[in-house]
Amino acid sequence: MKRTNDGAGKGDLLFLGAVILLAALGLVFVYSASCYNAEVQYGDRFFFFKKQLVGFLFGLAALVGISFVPYGKFRRAGLPALILSLILLALVFVPGLGKSNYGATRWIGFGSFTIQPSEIAKYGFIFFTAGYFAKDPARMRSFKGILPVLAAGIAICVLIMLEPNMSVTMCVGAIMIGMIFLSGASWKSLLCICIPVLLAVPALIIAEPYRLKRLSAYLDPWASPRGEGYQLIQSLYALGNGEFFGVGLFKSRQKFRFLPFAESDFILAVIAEEVGFLGVLALFVLIGFVVWRGFRIARNCESFYGYMLVSGITLAFAVQSALNALVVSGTIPPTGLPLPLISAGNTSLIVTMAGMGIVYGVSRHNERRKIHKMYK
Repeated sequence: MKRTNDGAGKGDLLFLGAVILLAALGLVFVYSASCYNAEVQYGDRFFFFKKQLVGFLFGLAALVGISFVPYGKFRRAGLPALILSLILLALVFVPGLGKSNYGATRWIGFGSFTIQPSEIAKYGFIFFTAGYFAKDPARMRSFKGILPVLAAGIAICVLIMLEPNMSVTMCVGAIMIGMIFLSGASWKSLLCICIPVLLAVPALIIAEPYRLKRLSAYLDPWASPRGEGYQLIQSLYALGNGEFFGVGLFKSRQKFRFLPFAESDFILAVIAEEVGFLGVLALFVLIGFVVWRGFRIARNCESFYGYMLVSGITLAFAVQSALNALVVSGTIPPTGLPLPLISAGNTSLIVTMAGMGIVYGVSRHNERRKIHKMYK
C-alpha cells in the first residue's frame, strides 16, 4: 500500500466541532454586546454582527480549505512567513497605510478594508520556529542554536510594542518562550531567556507614561474612576451583576455604552453579565477542550515539525484566551487583547480559524497514518 500525504481520514471531529461552536457563539455574543452601540453609531443594530458573519464565513472557508493541504508543505513557508510578518508590521508606520485608533497605530488600511498585522505575525513566528527547530532538532540543545528564534521573536515584539500594543507583545513573548520549552530546550537556556524578560517588564512599564497609568488603574481603579480606571470598573460591574446565572442573554446593561470595547476586547465581561459564572465556566471548559484536543493532536504527530506547528498554534490560542480572561477580571493590568474566536475582529477570527484548520488537517493526517498501519 503506497503511502501519500493526501486523502486523510475524518480527523478529530470533536476538535473541529468545538472550534466551529466557539466561533458561532462569538457571532451571538458579538451581536448582543454591540447591537445598541451599532444602532446609535451606525443606525444599524446588526452592523458589527454582519462584519463578524463575513469573518466567520471566510474563516470557515479558510479552515476547511487549509485542512486539505498536507502540513508538510508549510515547512518551507517558515522564513517567508516571518519576513512577510515583519514587512506587514513595518507597513503600519507608513503614512497613508497605517490606521490609528485611540492613540495606537495597529492596522493597515486600504479604503474600508483593514487588517491587523500583529494577528498574522503571531502565526508567522510559529511557522518559522517550527520549521527552524524541525530542520535540525539538535539546535535546541544549545543557547546558540536558539538565538535565531529569539531574534525573530524579539524583532516582532519590538515592532508590535512600537504601535503600541503591549498585550500582543506579551502574547508573542509567551508563545516564544512556550515554543522553546516545547522544543525540549534545557532549563539553563530557558532561565537565560526568562530572567532578562522578567527584568525587562518593569523597565518597559516605567518607560511609557500610559503604561504607568494603566498599572496605577489596575492597583486602584477607584483612584481615577472617570479616567484610566473607568474600563476596569465597568468590567467589574458587569462581572458582579452576572452573579451565578446571569441576567439573561441579550439583557446586559453594561453594553449600553458604559463598557468601552464591549464587543471586542471586553466581550467576556458582557458574556459574564448575561450568562453568569456558570455560563463563563462552560465557555472556558469548551476553550479548554479545544486546547486539550490540540495538544493531543500534536502529541500524536509522527514528525517533530508537525508536533511543533500544532503545539505553537494551540499554545497561541491558549495564551491569548488566558490573558484576555485575566485582563477582564482585573487580575493583570488592563490592555487590549481579543478573546480568540469570540471577540469582534475579522483579522483575528479568520487567522485563528485558518490556524485551527491546520491543526484539524494534521489530525486527519494522523488518522490516515493510523489506518495505514492497521492495514499494512
